[in-house]
Amino acid sequence: MKSFHCTCGNILFFESSRCLRCGFEVGFDPIQNTMRVIDRSLKRCANGVEHAVCNWLLPISSTEALCASCCLNRTIPDLASRRNQQHWSLMEAAKRRLLHTLNALGIPLHTMAEDPQNGLAFDIVSTLLNPAMTTGHLNGVITVSLEEADDTWRQINRQQLGEASRTLLGHFRHESGHYVWFRYLSRLHWEHPTRIAFREVFGNDSYDYSSALNRHYEQGPPANWQENYISAYSASHPWEDWAETWAHYLQMIDGFETCDHLGIRGGGINLPLVILPLESCALPTCLSSRMSSEDADFHAWLQRWICLAAVLNEISRSFGAPFLYPYVISAAVARKLRLVHHFANIWR
Repeated sequence: MKSFHCTCGNILFFESSRCLRCGFEVGFDPIQNTMRVIDRSLKRCANGVEHAVCNWLLPISSTEALCASCCLNRTIPDLASRRNQQHWSLMEAAKRRLLHTLNALGIPLHTMAEDPQNGLAFDIVSTLLNPAMTTGHLNGVITVSLEEADDTWRQINRQQLGEASRTLLGHFRHESGHYVWFRYLSRLHWEHPTRIAFREVFGNDSYDYSSALNRHYEQGPPANWQENYISAYSASHPWEDWAETWAHYLQMIDGFETCDHLGIRGGGINLPLVILPLESCALPTCLSSRMSSEDADFHAWLQRWICLAAVLNEISRSFGAPFLYPYVISAAVARKLRLVHHFANIWR
């Protein structure tokens, strides 16, 4: 995530609501895609005014009370509980980061009221109070368990499931991958070049999804899953492989944006790195008949990411902390990321 500056020159961050130098109230303007001092032309989202959980802004002329992020909520927690409000605030912060990235990619985001067929909605629910609810996506509705905002709860789940990392933002990114699949890819004809490319890279998604997940939870991933998947869960079914790879791609985009705005390049580091073959970054022939300049550009982009990840990991270890980036990008994963990159840039 890039940083911003107040009119007084002080640095502002994506979650800022007040400048610490001049004291002016500030917020994020999703229309202008920047932080702004709140003047007579702007108003704060009602969830920021009433509950201090949002710093996004609307034009003062807008008849809406909720911002472009909060208006996507279909269900929110019971705010009579102070703990729920604190956890919901963390949820909303993660959701806004996701929406910022999706907006940067140019992906249209509409409410269910605006577009019942393609709209997006969020249910933030307590799975402790309603065990029948689970984190997931169904027909444009992304559900996230409120308990995932509890660090202890989340880390226990991470360890039990053997995950390399587990974050709120990661949940939102993953489920947005399912939403993108539902809204766009699943509606393409089976013989559409993009669907053919998907099967070639991610595998045949026609076999039963529920059975695949049951098998994954009962038997675990294959022993050599790291050779072909970004995570163990990716091996459960091509749809989950897509969602995990999509989430990873969004993480890379955000990571690059942050590093670029901080002046961190990551090139020329003196570490032994895996150099991926260029052919691993080529689109399937059904989409591209020859090695294109876009493939080479993506290869360079990916190699730079591997360098940056090594820097981030070494810095983290120097503080005695675990790896910030506990992943290995194999040639097979690079090919999947290449297809995600191709699809994600359709809107630009």
